[in-house]
Amino acid sequence: MADRRAVLVPGVGYDTRAPLFAYVGEALRRLGFDVHEVTWQVPRDLPADRTAGWVAEQVTPALDAGADLVVGKSLGTFATPLAADRDLPAVWLTPVLNHPEVVGALDRATAPCLLVGGTGDMLWHGEVARRLSPHVLEVPDADHSMLVPGPLARSAEVLGRVCTAVEEFVQLSRPA
Repeated sequence: MADRRAVLVPGVGYDTRAPLFAYVGEALRRLGFDVHEVTWQVPRDLPADRTAGWVAEQVTPALDAGADLVVGKSLGTFATPLAADRDLPAVWLTPVLNHPEVVGALDRATAPCLLVGGTGDMLWHGEVARRLSPHVLEVPDADHSMLVPGPLARSAEVLGRVCTAVEEFVQLSRPA
């Protein structure tokens, strides 16, 4: 039985069966985590000013059941206030770093977080990420799905780099 619980929070069109989550989830299982995958159907007419509230409604029950780590991608990074309020370490994959609510929550968070993004993603701002956390993986040319141009093997290598960064972060941030 796992001694820790990770909650995976998807994006809009990138659910927890997609490559980043599949491999990060496996890495976490190998590190002794039980992995809970949040599933959702994002309303097509979700107003921008309701995004954070809607995400909180979807994620709160999973966190209330217990969590030692949150892993969110894109839309899932609107769970940053929840992680900050609960002092939970987090991994934020392609965080929405152009949204004040996400950046504000990351800025006030006291638990460590790993920020992962690519320079080919318009929502990624490397300088903001490095200001918010000492734990940053920035991949040149990676887009919002962390895919890079060229042969697909290069994107698979990026996936490996993300998993390694998550493994190292989790081992570093584990309480003594």
